[in-house]
Amino acid sequence: MVTFDSLRREDRGPAHGWRWITRRLRHYLPTGLYVRSLLIIIIPMVLLQSVVAAVFMERHWQMVTQRLSMAVTRDIAAIIQIIETYPQDTDYSEVTRIARDQLGLQISVEPDGELPPPRIKPFFSILDGILSDELTDQIKRPFWIDTVGDSNLVEIRVKLSDKILRVLARRSQTYASNTHIFIVWMVGASLVLIGISILFLRGQIRPIQALAAAAESFGKGQKAESFYPRGADEVRRAGLAFILMRERIERQIEQRTAMLTGVSHDLRTILTRFKLQLALAGDHPDLQGLNEDINDMQSMLEAYMAFARSEVEEDVGELKLSDLFEKLEPDFTLNGKNLAYSIEGEDIISVRPNAFTRLVTNLASNARRYANTLKIDAKHSAKWLTVTFDDDGPGIPEKNREDVFKPFFRLDEARNLDASGTGLGLAIARDIARSHGGNVMLGDSPLGGLRATIRLPA
Repeated sequence: MVTFDSLRREDRGPAHGWRWITRRLRHYLPTGLYVRSLLIIIIPMVLLQSVVAAVFMERHWQMVTQRLSMAVTRDIAAIIQIIETYPQDTDYSEVTRIARDQLGLQISVEPDGELPPPRIKPFFSILDGILSDELTDQIKRPFWIDTVGDSNLVEIRVKLSDKILRVLARRSQTYASNTHIFIVWMVGASLVLIGISILFLRGQIRPIQALAAAAESFGKGQKAESFYPRGADEVRRAGLAFILMRERIERQIEQRTAMLTGVSHDLRTILTRFKLQLALAGDHPDLQGLNEDINDMQSMLEAYMAFARSEVEEDVGELKLSDLFEKLEPDFTLNGKNLAYSIEGEDIISVRPNAFTRLVTNLASNARRYANTLKIDAKHSAKWLTVTFDDDGPGIPEKNREDVFKPFFRLDEARNLDASGTGLGLAIARDIARSHGGNVMLGDSPLGGLRATIRLPA
């Protein structure tokens, strides 16, 4: 039974196969714009020259070789006619002189000679095939040729009635030997054009690379003051758009920070006034709940300001991972918990030290609060810094692992980063990681608890 889905699958067959081929090609082809641009220039040039060389060289080579072989064979046929028609000297000195001086051939006559056994023809020799055809058509006598014995000479032996005529001709007389000059000129011109293309493309690609480096630095929270738009008009417009976007983002962050600082100052003043009034009111039991509410409000305000301060720009510096992890050990020891860490690769990293320290401290404190054992594995490669936190705590359900990164989200059933319950700890952690151009991800730990992974570009 033929259904609509089966027909649609049949129609998709060739398209699906073509997409599979393109995916395989993309897997093996280079990904850089500079190399791809060079391939766009070089591949058509090579294909065109290959076709031209194959067509032109084959026809030119074969035609010239055929005409040269025809002329030499005609001269040999004339010499045979002279030898057989007119009386000659016993040593054939006169006809030998004529062949040498007038025809450029060296001949000798061997009485009562025999032809050598046939030689194996070279597989790619055009001369053997064409010269053999010409000798067969014009002379119509048994013959033997050798085109490979001496690279500069071609030996031809023809069986006459009672003798052997031996002819030595220069290879250039029978073969188009100067065709390589065309190839040399063609390849030389191609190399010059490719060299010019490389210099031109390098100048066009550099502005794009500079724009990509500036965008990457800005994504990591680094300054890119030396960047300025240059290159083609389209690249200049993209660079200018990036600069304007960066300025808008920085201005927005500054305005947000300034606004929150002002709000924090006003709220702190009001909270301080509340605390003084409650202190003057004495230790009345009815005021106990109000004191706790004020303390919670102050904790939420501090957490909110910490979340806002995480976006404030900090200069990039060097930080030693081993020193950072060692500072975490006393806190775990004091609470009777276990901490172990390992570092693979370079110990010193380039990050914003205060922000990264807070990122690691938040995740480690979360594990200390809800687990008994924490194992930290840091891998610093040439491209990435990966720090993995594995604990044996209760973990976080998979369905809530993205929700816990939302500001003020509280996970009452399992674990929450903030003891105050504001729900900003993981939001701050991910925000710091993303300001470095990376991310924080949650998963299952082999210890049975939660795995938190920091992945930043090195």
